[in-house]
Amino acid sequence: MAIATKDVTHVVTPLMAVVEFINLMITIVQVVWGPAITIGPFLALLALWAVGSKQQAAPAWALPDNVRSGEGEPITPSIVVKALRDLGVAPLRGAIKEMGDAGASMLGPIRIAGCGVEVDVALPSGVSTNEIQKRRRKLAENLSRHEHEVFIMIPIAARTVRLWIADSGALDEPIGPSPLVTDQTMTADYAKGRAPWGQDLRGDAAALSVYQRHLLITGLSNQGKTAALRSLVLWLALDRSVEFWMGDLKGAGDWAMCNGLASRLIQGPTDDHVIQVTEMLEDAVEEMNRRLQAPPGTQFPALIVIVDEAQVAFMCPVKGDDKRPYGGSSSTSRYFMAARKIHNQGRAVNVLLWQGTQDPTDQNLPKLVREGAHTRASLALGSDSQARMALGDKAVDGGAAPHLLRPGLDKGTLVVASDGVEIPKGQSSITVRTHYISTEEATAIADRAKALRDGVTTLTVIERGEERDPLADIASALGDAPRVRTKDVLARLAALSADAYGGWSFIDLKRVLDAASPDIAYKSDGVMVVGRDRVLRALANRDTDGSASAEG
Repeated sequence: MAIATKDVTHVVTPLMAVVEFINLMITIVQVVWGPAITIGPFLALLALWAVGSKQQAAPAWALPDNVRSGEGEPITPSIVVKALRDLGVAPLRGAIKEMGDAGASMLGPIRIAGCGVEVDVALPSGVSTNEIQKRRRKLAENLSRHEHEVFIMIPIAARTVRLWIADSGALDEPIGPSPLVTDQTMTADYAKGRAPWGQDLRGDAAALSVYQRHLLITGLSNQGKTAALRSLVLWLALDRSVEFWMGDLKGAGDWAMCNGLASRLIQGPTDDHVIQVTEMLEDAVEEMNRRLQAPPGTQFPALIVIVDEAQVAFMCPVKGDDKRPYGGSSSTSRYFMAARKIHNQGRAVNVLLWQGTQDPTDQNLPKLVREGAHTRASLALGSDSQARMALGDKAVDGGAAPHLLRPGLDKGTLVVASDGVEIPKGQSSITVRTHYISTEEATAIADRAKALRDGVTTLTVIERGEERDPLADIASALGDAPRVRTKDVLARLAALSADAYGGWSFIDLKRVLDAASPDIAYKSDGVMVVGRDRVLRALANRDTDGSASAEG
């Protein structure tokens, strides 16, 4: 071009073109580099999502070790049918082979249910539900699960089993704290409310109605029995109308926070403590009889009699002055007969018996007593026979299996048979993972319950046959409350000494008060009450005058 045009500058034209192109590239990079750095990662993630959305699973290198090994694989219809086919039931295996759809028609839809899935299996002719139930471990292993991660239940439909299969490892994860701990404003209602007890296997809240229901909780030692029983008591204590009489025959302080909440609290493992607890039950029978003889239509507040470690009472060999044993399961046993009487008639007048016991046998949990409970719950047990003692034949035949819970690992997990908790239609029991409330948290909840009440005098020892000072006992019954309704004073006096005050009426109370001072009982907001300061003043004046104790 330089020769043709006779212009020597054209010699550098190609070089200048290259320089200008490089300069243009630099300019472009300077303009787009910042935005590219910002949006580049998002474009990469979008590309990965596009690839992953078309895949069945993550690549093998991205999977956890347990999933790569096959453990915890997703539950699909083919996996369920294969697990059933290989169960060792010949008619079932043959029927699956003959089915044109390879057995898929046996299955209902696989539904997500809490931390697992649920599927109904319609068994072919010649295969019974109990043949499947007896092979729970093998079925679980065929599904790549541990035995405790598969539950076999019997729904309404005939010749059908319902399988609940947990996500691998999900049942080893704790559930959240109790609403009693997290909700400082929670209250209770004995008649209409439900205690927040825990969660079922589906992850739904499991709440229990305790209205007019006797209760029995059993299981092996150190599985969470006391904690499960105590959480129900702590909830119900937030209803200020409910009265508690408690006997702890272990005496390790698990119920110490109820001092000032319960009218009676007996703690200890000795024969003397069994005698005290037995007499407490007999007093409850007297109170029940008094209520039963009241005019028709009379309403009574709930009296909950709680005995923890009740097996100690049933096994007590001590005999009273009348030669009757305190323990045992015969008609001569005082504890046994008192429990039976409360079971027979107590619920009609809101006198209820709640018992916690461990390692049940016919000796430490007699048949008639365990069958008298409306709500029966069991933690881990050692055998099928113990499961039947705890929950009854109907519940176990329907799939309840507390003996298949793992001691220690399934601590706090209960199998519950009761109409007080919502159980899926057609099933006889439900498995509940209870909320754990520590002793410190229980103490805080008990303090909230005490704040709702007018001061409760807790009797830790019940004396019998001693001379009483009615006015002094009235002062004791008032506790720290400035005033207490006269009907509540009568109830507290009866709790203080059933022998001395169990038969008292308003006339008896008025006679003692008027003898001390005519202004002790008075009306407040239209209700007759007894004033604490006035009782104390009457006591002080009496002692100053050198008077003898008022005659009862």
